[in-house]
Amino acid sequence: SRNANDAVSLMQTAEGGLGSAGDILQRMRQLAVQSANATNSASDRNAINSEVGQLSQELDRIATTTNFNGRNLFDGSFGTAQFQIGANANQTITATTANLRTTNYGNNQVKTGAAGSGVGAGALATAQAVTGGTLTINGSAGSKDVTVVAATSAKTIAGQINNVSGDTNVTASARTDVKLSFGAAGSYALTLKSDNSTAETITFSLGSASGDELSSAITAFNDKSSKTGVTAALSADKSGIVLSNATGNDIALADTAVANAGTTTLQAVGADGSTAVGSSRVLAADTTADTSIVVGQITFDSAKTFSVAQAAAGTNLLGAAGAVATGSTLNKVSDLDVSTVTKSNEAIKTIDSALAMIDGERSKYGAMQNRLMSTISNLSTTSENLSASRSRIQDTDFAAETAAMTRGQILQ
Repeated sequence: SRNANDAVSLMQTAEGGLGSAGDILQRMRQLAVQSANATNSASDRNAINSEVGQLSQELDRIATTTNFNGRNLFDGSFGTAQFQIGANANQTITATTANLRTTNYGNNQVKTGAAGSGVGAGALATAQAVTGGTLTINGSAGSKDVTVVAATSAKTIAGQINNVSGDTNVTASARTDVKLSFGAAGSYALTLKSDNSTAETITFSLGSASGDELSSAITAFNDKSSKTGVTAALSADKSGIVLSNATGNDIALADTAVANAGTTTLQAVGADGSTAVGSSRVLAADTTADTSIVVGQITFDSAKTFSVAQAAAGTNLLGAAGAVATGSTLNKVSDLDVSTVTKSNEAIKTIDSALAMIDGERSKYGAMQNRLMSTISNLSTTSENLSASRSRIQDTDFAAETAAMTRGQILQ
């Protein structure tokens, strides 16, 4: 019973450290959300990022200094513990503690970026590039197959993955980004289809093919965003504009039978607006109406390590034709950075996974404490029953002895 009570004390100490870690991660999440807002300047984000760095160091300090009776609980040295809760050999309860150094947990991630993502195959992709097949998700909770139909948008595939997330502990998000670069100043007429079923015509005139002169194109696209679901922004290098669909629907862009002032180059990019995905495609400045379809990227996320595989004859989201298996990459808590909007959004995902990790450990310790309390109750009951048994065997029955003495006295 003493051993079991000591084990409860250890669990309570561990749970207290995890509670502090959870509070710190919640504060870091608040800072990441704040930094993602457009009202912040670069110096604002640097100040916010400084606090995030200090909090990350405190998380690591908690992991290395939380101890019970001189034994560190969360630096990876504790390992597996056996609590002797019975009077005989091997009557034990086994518990483990995780390594919570900030370099060891965070958000595990896989991103698609192969032939199925970006602008479709061919000089001009008039058809969507995703091929049909099966994606196998091997997560911490189990494995599940997701059947991908050819020409399916990233948004739909992400929805299918999330429908089975309870069986895998892996979630997915989708996003489509494409950078448009214009060959010359002048008038342009393009058609755009994404969330809308009927293409919207976008017309604008450029005083220059780069820089702030692109504002007219940005305005023209954003005026139709309520219908198309696509927003436009100036690229970081000011050499073009970036069209984005935040839900991952395909972006189909086409020119018309009226020749534009210059070529329109499409390059699928990552969420940072600059990392190229796949090859670029060009809508020529001629009277032939051409279409190019951009497929969004899917991001798989999980608090624990996982992998995604495609069959040999499967979809082309992870790689070229043939069987491909991709293991997750860990975005560590120690590497959190909220100095830009893109990094802040990634930080939110990392912190969410870290919180899930901490919550899972807390629930494990809570469950172990409840089990140990039941063990203590059972040991107390056993001890009481053993004492009662011993009493019945060894102790004097005063009622019977008194009756015998009285009878003896009467007979005497």
